[in-house]
Amino acid sequence: MKIIFATNNAHKLSEVQAVLGDGFTLVTPRECGITEDIPEDQDTLEGNASQKSHYLYDRTREDCFADDTGLEVEALGGAPGVHSARYATDGHDFDANNRLLLKNMEGKTNRKARFRTVISLIINGEEHQFEGIVEGRIIDHEIGHEGFGYDPMFIPDGYDRTFAQMTAEEKNAISHRGRAVKKLVAYLQSIEK
Repeated sequence: MKIIFATNNAHKLSEVQAVLGDGFTLVTPRECGITEDIPEDQDTLEGNASQKSHYLYDRTREDCFADDTGLEVEALGGAPGVHSARYATDGHDFDANNRLLLKNMEGKTNRKARFRTVISLIINGEEHQFEGIVEGRIIDHEIGHEGFGYDPMFIPDGYDRTFAQMTAEEKNAISHRGRAVKKLVAYLQSIEK
């Protein structure tokens, strides 16, 4: 089954394709001729995911899905949250975001955080949403070179390594995006039968 995924981020594409498996072929917006940035100016992850999937669907009339992910840090009142990708700058500057998060966490003893992904699927013209959450904590420096974004500072509950120290397979097995994508896959498989 071919389905459009609202991202041109190679890391995200490979993460999601690995969870989806061989039964699905992901198509990027660029491959559909959509080269502009897809708007995501809502104030919730749910709103952004929905806005992005509707943007694609309105232009292609094809089955598609979009996700939005946020790191929600308890001591920061849930920040950076929906602003995770643009926490420090208007662009997706992972290094600047990580530096700002470390600065804002200085002196904080509560290190609890969670990653949350919301997927908005539009199939046969109807929207369905799926959520994945992984609880963990923020450490006070970066460790590891795998993954992207806040991965070098996030240790999921029950583990002693950051997401950036895990292989893609290890991370996908427990990650927020992996959990949301598994719900998406289960739904797609249930309607294919």
